[in-house]
Amino acid sequence: MSRLPSRYPGERLFSFLLVIFSIFLLWRSYLISGFSELSSPGAVPIGASAMMVLASCIAFTQSLKTPLNQEARFFYHCFPPVVGFVMALVLVYAVVLEQLGFIATSIIFLWIALKVLSQRSALWSLGLALLSLVLIYVVFRLIFQIVLPEGIIPERAILAAISRFFGGE
Repeated sequence: MSRLPSRYPGERLFSFLLVIFSIFLLWRSYLISGFSELSSPGAVPIGASAMMVLASCIAFTQSLKTPLNQEARFFYHCFPPVVGFVMALVLVYAVVLEQLGFIATSIIFLWIALKVLSQRSALWSLGLALLSLVLIYVVFRLIFQIVLPEGIIPERAILAAISRFFGGE
């Protein structure tokens, strides 16, 4: 026996907000350069945001037709405590990033997130956090040469010393 689809608490509001946000993005995409031709700089953002508007309108229309699931609880099914924890962790990360710098903030963030979410040992979480941070740092700082917030770790001095050690300038 198949169950009829049902809607979770907050789903209709979320779908409506998604429509509004998609329309806002479509408008902002249009402001890039208008839509004079298919090769214009705004063509891809306009196309992507137009698809978002279409998809969000379909989702909102379906949420209007779907009955509410009476057994579903918002904080259990839609916003469990782990989601709130990760959101709070990201907020703290954003606030302290400039003061502590990318390396220190990221290693702490990754370690806590991995420890809580994976429920593995602290040593395993720290090892994976270090490995992840090294990969992220190599890609963004060394390959793409993006300047990351330095903070409390003298990153430029360390990179200069490594460069001198290997015979760089």
